[in-house]
Amino acid sequence: MRGSLLPGVIALIMLGLLLVVAGCSSGDSDATATSPGDPAARFPQKTLVVGIDGDYTPFSYLDSGGNPKGFDVDSMKWIAGKKGLTIRFQPTAWDGIIPSLQAGKIDLVYSGMTITPERAEQVNFSTPYWEVRQDVVVRNDSSITLDDVRAGNTIIGAQDGCTAAIWVDTNLIMTNKMPEDGLKHYANTPLALEDLMAGRVDAVIYDDHALQTMITGRPVRTLGSIGTQEQFGIAVRRSDPELLATLNDGLAQLKADPYWQELIIKYNMQ
Repeated sequence: MRGSLLPGVIALIMLGLLLVVAGCSSGDSDATATSPGDPAARFPQKTLVVGIDGDYTPFSYLDSGGNPKGFDVDSMKWIAGKKGLTIRFQPTAWDGIIPSLQAGKIDLVYSGMTITPERAEQVNFSTPYWEVRQDVVVRNDSSITLDDVRAGNTIIGAQDGCTAAIWVDTNLIMTNKMPEDGLKHYANTPLALEDLMAGRVDAVIYDDHALQTMITGRPVRTLGSIGTQEQFGIAVRRSDPELLATLNDGLAQLKADPYWQELIIKYNMQ
């Protein structure tokens, strides 16, 4: 009797094992239902930290409640929504934003970063999404001309790590038109404007849209611009090609959508 039951018992055990294995396989398939090309599959359950300059109106800034706002912020939110990405904005000191990206403290920089050969050696850039120039502002009562600035005959204030400071260093200091102390460095441009109004610098140079927003209501005026013809791009680590591809596709979709023009109007960037 005992010997005749054994094969049946073994068969039942084997059937149970098959059902368990089949159940596990089915569960795994449901958990990975996203396709390989889906951004959610490439960045599962990851919150991407977006580094921004918190004082760069109209591209990125913090409102009175400390909430990120701006053209770039809204653009990134739109792309994240289309691509199924979870994001969080992190205001970061501009002169340390690329080191923060390389150290993994943030995952990308979307905050009016000019594409330059020097930066491109450290990070990968998206396709360009905006073009800017560098405006020069002086006090209302100043007799300084744009030619004086180009000749290095002024004391210039500029934000650390920004294109204006790089332009002054490359075109004026390194060519011996201006001594090194002719360029005053600031943590942000509003501080440079305060020194301009106080007479501690003769001129301030910064990105056109952002600077025009900052000088509203101040006793300063725009002399003109220096033709740097800069293009903005989103920066990512060189080790994140899939993220770069996702952002490039998102940018292309955004610029083809009516929302892009809505943002331009919203932030007075016509």
